[in-house]
Amino acid sequence: NKMAAPLPVICLAGPTGCGKTAAALALAEALKGEVINADSRQVYSDFPLITAQPSPEERACCPHHLYGFLPTERKISAGRWADQAVAEAKAVLARGHVPLLVGGTGLYFQGLLHGIAEIPAIDPAIPAALTARLAEEGPAALHAELAASDPAYAARIHPNDRQRIVRALEVLAGTGHTFSWWHEHGMPEPPCAGPLLVLDMELDALTPRLARRIDLMLEQGALDEARAARQRCDDAAAPGWSGIGCAEVLAHLRGELSLEECRRLWLHNTRAYAKRQRTWFRARGEARFFAPQDLDGLLAAARQAC
Repeated sequence: NKMAAPLPVICLAGPTGCGKTAAALALAEALKGEVINADSRQVYSDFPLITAQPSPEERACCPHHLYGFLPTERKISAGRWADQAVAEAKAVLARGHVPLLVGGTGLYFQGLLHGIAEIPAIDPAIPAALTARLAEEGPAALHAELAASDPAYAARIHPNDRQRIVRALEVLAGTGHTFSWWHEHGMPEPPCAGPLLVLDMELDALTPRLARRIDLMLEQGALDEARAARQRCDDAAAPGWSGIGCAEVLAHLRGELSLEECRRLWLHNTRAYAKRQRTWFRARGEARFFAPQDLDGLLAAARQAC
């Protein structure tokens, strides 16, 4: 069955803390756009501050979709996110506006612009067994196993990313093919088409910005936000707590880290994540790169696509 023509969208990506929100608002204003979240952390309702979701003031500038809609205990796959993002993009286009997909999750953009592998259903006993092994052996052991069978995919995900490690190993066990193989061979038509505009800056310039942002989050009440989230879900293994910032703050609230250690680890992990994001986006052939302050260049590229 031939899918409909891909939906025209504009993708705005880049590492954490590089100024995507401000750039998105400028694009939305110039193009009559609506912002659709493309960040796997900003879907969680309990962590608007720690995951740097747009503020109420920022959201008042234009419509925003798919931010903070998921409870901490629920996980979301790239496929499920894409289904919701495509539905939002259709609605935005129907209103005569431009869908702006904004975020830092490379796999989300990959799925929209290149299609999502149609992997068959896996016997639930397989992920259950892997999850049990994860609890016993820890994520690093399973990540090493994944690296042996599917080095390309293992290199793209964090050694502590339990959800993605289990998913990749269950797919291999359940289908006999690696995740990378599926991404190569199991792709239907991509649902969306449009430019991948990437804000980028050198890690040395980004690091002090990340440090300032963490200090600001702590000043604005990140600890209170996490305390309230704990009252709703105190399971450290829940998907929402696995995000950078969330995990470190939870460890502090549990008395496992001092506030200073929490801050230092949070910055270290955020910087490492930004480094992985930059590597990932630089490997995309279609990506076009812009300095965060080059709003004119960004806007010109976006207008060209509209």
